[in-house]
Amino acid sequence: MAHFAELNSSNEVLRVIVVSNDDVNANGGDQHDDAETFVTTIVPHSTGGVAWKQCSYNHNFRGHYAGIGMTYITNLTTLGVASTDVFIGETKPYASWSIGINTARWYPPDNPGAAPELTDAEMAAGKKYVWNETNYNSNPSTAWVLT
Repeated sequence: MAHFAELNSSNEVLRVIVVSNDDVNANGGDQHDDAETFVTTIVPHSTGGVAWKQCSYNHNFRGHYAGIGMTYITNLTTLGVASTDVFIGETKPYASWSIGINTARWYPPDNPGAAPELTDAEMAAGKKYVWNETNYNSNPSTAWVLT
């Protein structure tokens, strides 16, 4: 079975439906525009729906399996790739962050990269590192702040 996500004008997922593989294959196959157009002819858009995009239940393409409230992102520069074509659950946390290659997750810039490791004492005290975009913009090495 093939799965398709209905998107609103902001590319937010409104619902996900199942379509026969035979119908998808007869209309261009997986991830083909003709298959997405075919879905439009057999399933009317709900209120606010404007497009259908195929998604993968097994996560074989487009990052995550689409779910209600997720966002479909395309043509966004990613880490190491010219553009992306994914469903992602969370919104972009900071202007400096990018989507990882085929992960459909947001990552901080390579410099300074991932948050520093917490010491045992910091963990015991319930501390954590949080990203500070203002610090990053003025001095990238101070982007991660221990709280």
